Amino acid sequence: MSNYDKLTSHYQTLSHFNHAQAMLGWDAAANMPSGGSEARSNAMAELSVHIHRLSTQPQLEELFGNAEQESLSTEQKASLREMKRQWQQATVVPEDLVQAQSIAGSKCEHAWRSQRQENDWTGFEKNWKEVVALSREEAKIRGAALGLTPYDAMLDKYEPGTTTESLNTLFIDVKTWLPELIENVLEKQKSESIILPSGTFSTATQKALGLEVMKLLKFDFDRGRLDQSVHPFCGGVPTDVRITTRYDEQDFVQALMGIVHETGHARYEQGLPKAFAGLPVGEARSMGIHESQSLFFEMQIGRSKPFISHLSRLSADAFSAHNDPVFAEENLYKIYTQVEKGFIRVDADELTYPAHVIMRYEIERDLINGVIEHTDVPALWDEKMKAALGISTKDNYKNGCMQDIHWTDGAFGYFPSYTLGAMYAAQYKATMIQNVDFEAAIQSGDLSPIFQWLSDNIWTQASLHTTDELVKRATGETLNAAHFRKHLEGRYL
Repeated sequence: MSNYDKLTSHYQTLSHFNHAQAMLGWDAAANMPSGGSEARSNAMAELSVHIHRLSTQPQLEELFGNAEQESLSTEQKASLREMKRQWQQATVVPEDLVQAQSIAGSKCEHAWRSQRQENDWTGFEKNWKEVVALSREEAKIRGAALGLTPYDAMLDKYEPGTTTESLNTLFIDVKTWLPELIENVLEKQKSESIILPSGTFSTATQKALGLEVMKLLKFDFDRGRLDQSVHPFCGGVPTDVRITTRYDEQDFVQALMGIVHETGHARYEQGLPKAFAGLPVGEARSMGIHESQSLFFEMQIGRSKPFISHLSRLSADAFSAHNDPVFAEENLYKIYTQVEKGFIRVDADELTYPAHVIMRYEIERDLINGVIEHTDVPALWDEKMKAALGISTKDNYKNGCMQDIHWTDGAFGYFPSYTLGAMYAAQYKATMIQNVDFEAAIQSGDLSPIFQWLSDNIWTQASLHTTDELVKRATGETLNAAHFRKHLEGRYL
């Protein structure tokens, strides 16, 4: 075997353990009883340590050095680049830190589920203090190894090539036009009348409706399933994708669009190239590109007028309510494009959502870089929410700084991916409509032309290219936020 072949064999073995870890994580979120938390945390920590040991075996350095001297195809060179990147990411972090982070993260996340409901900042803060301390330690180690600031080193885990400098430039620009746009749209929508859902919408019926919508979006049910969790997510592996949503029996709207969003993640996973299965090069390019798929499904497809027409028909059928004006196309479109300043990011509309992301970015950037302490977060959250959206979260922790799951396990550097994804999604559509009759495809109920474009340009490309190269090959330019602004102004004004 060549050195390259030995590396591919090793990383395919690693993928099997990552598969097991993904399923344990999904089960903990979707099925596990509360009494199983401690044992599961210990089991997942043990598995994390084993994966880390496999990822940092001493012989890998020699194999990489030798493989770089071998005659490789362009695709093999890309594969080697991605294997080496994952190896470098793993080797800088000591094993005891990996184990400590796994235990602290599992403990914090599990306790957060009840602490959030109880608005218990004091209880949460005791666990989160350890998560933050360990994350800062990781960030410093990574930063020293990569020659980056601590927060840039954490960004590199999720968005390779993205820096604080580039994000500051991007988000400062958004903050110059977004507040005025929000106010103009709110003023415009004042005169619009909306009929909101009223009554009981059973979880079982909502799930059945969601499954119908997933069929329309061509989800492969032989390689995935839909479940329920506290926080919607997409997990599992490409051959067994697990998506979840959460249901409110007083309102079917959020869960349904949550399913559309998570299906976007799932279709990306299901569309990754089988030729590179189990290898880093066959994985999603970055979190921002992953979010670009879920947000393309939710924002570009899901909230478009022709898709709302399908939702109108399917939901009226599901709830046997063909004469209920709630389910009329025009009313549903108004519901799904209604702008409102609210506390909760995951429930936020398309227009105010970036404000939520930018404030989280600013807080986690300063937290990881040591500019602020974790105890400063509640007050800063309140201050930034008032500045961005004019609402206060003072003493309202469950709807403020405790609302998200990401920080409970130290996923610092992740939040920018959401708005980067929205920007990429708008850019894809701006390019796609030059060759695809976008609205006609949706209206027909056969979205194949849209999915073919995504498959050709994003899904099957996996991590063969850097993020900038991937986007430029697909759209002719690297990230251009002007497409995002144009999309928002076109839809809402």
